[in-house]
Amino acid sequence: MARGIIGTVQLVATLVFAIPVGLLGVMRLVAGETLFGGILLVVAVGMVLVEEYLTTPQDVPAMAAEKAVGSVVDDRDADEE
Repeated sequence: MARGIIGTVQLVATLVFAIPVGLLGVMRLVAGETLFGGILLVVAVGMVLVEEYLTTPQDVPAMAAEKAVGSVVDDRDADEE
């Protein structure tokens, strides 16, 4: 699935928070705390999945802006083919 600039920035912002949680989960798993480490890994994966698949009211203006930019800006590659 192609991702626009706004979607990419949103994913990066989510990963800024999810990666440390996931790394802490891995460290806890290695240290022998399987329950706590597993919970942290599930939380980290859940953060990314929620960002990817859940549409919130804040996402609606971003989706509209992406469609508006896509309809205004020419796709030069499509014209050449």
